Amino acid sequence: MKTYNLFIEITTYMKNLIVSTIFNFCLFILLMVGIQNSSNKRKVNLLMNETIDLPISFIIGSSFILGSLTGSFLSSNLLSKD
Repeated sequence: MKTYNLFIEITTYMKNLIVSTIFNFCLFILLMVGIQNSSNKRKVNLLMNETIDLPISFIIGSSFILGSLTGSFLSSNLLSKD
């Protein structure tokens, strides 16, 4: 019976990861389409370097998508350990 419960937990965990990854990939595609005519550009200062000029909407959108992916991976991992 424990093996069956473990199988159910793993499939639920994988399903959640796949759904969140597909959803965030679709958001990324919409972001790429949406910033085609963006003219406001800024550089991102990293620790030792800075990036090329990037549209502000790309910086904000990619930060949101990365945070959403990270949150879904972490919450799925924390829920599976309970």
